Amino acid sequence: MTATTHRPRRSVLYMPGANTRALEKAKTLPADSLIFDLEDAVAPDAKIEARENVCNAVKGGGYGPREVCVRINGLDTDWGADDLKAAVAAGPDAILAPKIIDGGDIDRLNDAMSRAGAPDDMALWVMIEMPKAILNIQDIAEAVGRTRLTTFVMGTNDLAKELRAQAKPNRQIAFGASLSMAMLAARAYDIVAIDGVYNDIKNEDGLRAECEEGAAMGFDGKTLIHPSQVGICNEVFAPSPADVEQAQAVIEAFADPENAGKGVLKVNGKMTELLHLAEAKRLVAVSEAIEAMQG
Repeated sequence: MTATTHRPRRSVLYMPGANTRALEKAKTLPADSLIFDLEDAVAPDAKIEARENVCNAVKGGGYGPREVCVRINGLDTDWGADDLKAAVAAGPDAILAPKIIDGGDIDRLNDAMSRAGAPDDMALWVMIEMPKAILNIQDIAEAVGRTRLTTFVMGTNDLAKELRAQAKPNRQIAFGASLSMAMLAARAYDIVAIDGVYNDIKNEDGLRAECEEGAAMGFDGKTLIHPSQVGICNEVFAPSPADVEQAQAVIEAFADPENAGKGVLKVNGKMTELLHLAEAKRLVAVSEAIEAMQG
C-alpha cells in the first residue's frame, strides 16, 4: 500500500468516542478527516460504551467525503484487541494505533488487522509520540512497503510528557528534532505526516502561527481538539490561489512543445527546474481535491 494520494488532510479532528452528540455533530463539520477516539479521550470505565458508540457511528455512515479513522487503545491494554476487532468490523477508512515504538509494532498491528478481516484498502495510521519511536523512525517507516501503514500522526502532548518538555515559549525547542526526524522519514518513504494538536483552544493567533510553522515544515495537515480550530487549519494548509496559479503555469510551460527537452525554464519571471514539475502537479491535484470535497 502506498500513501501517495492527493486526498486533503488539512484538518484532522479528534472526536471523543464516549460523546454520541460529538460523533453526530462531526457529520456537519468541514474537517477533512475525523478521528473517533477510544484512547486518551475516554475514561477507563467508559471504554466499552465508547467502543459501541464509535462502531455504531461508523457503520451508520453519513460522514460524506470526510475520512473516518478510529483510534484504538494499545494492543497491550485490556481494551486494545477488542477495539481493533470491533473497529475493523465497523469499516472505517483507517485504524490509528497509539504508542508504537518500532517496525515490529507495525507488523503486529498489520497482522492483527488481517486476522480481524480488514480489507487491503483499510489503512494503518500510527501515533509518533514516544522517544523510542523517534529513535526508531526509519525502522517504522520502512514497514510502509510491507504493511497497511500510510500515515504518521504526531502526538506532541505525549512527547512532552515523556521528554519532560514544555511547548512554550517555542515548541521547536521541545519538539524540533522529533518533528524534523518524523518529517524526514515520512518524505523518504512516502508517508502522510500530520502535525500534533494545539491545546489553547481560544488562542486563534497561536493556532494560526503553529499551523503556519507545521506547513512550512512540510506537514500535510494538523490534528485538532475542537471544531472551532478547523477553519484556520483548512485555510493555512490549503494551497494559496497564487501558488496554484504558479503551479499551473509551470505545468503548462513544461508541456509546451517548444520547451521539449529543457530542464530549466523561466516561468513568470522565476527560474524553474524540471524537478519542480512534480510538486506543481501535486499542488494542483490537492487544490482540485479540496474543491471537489467542498462540492
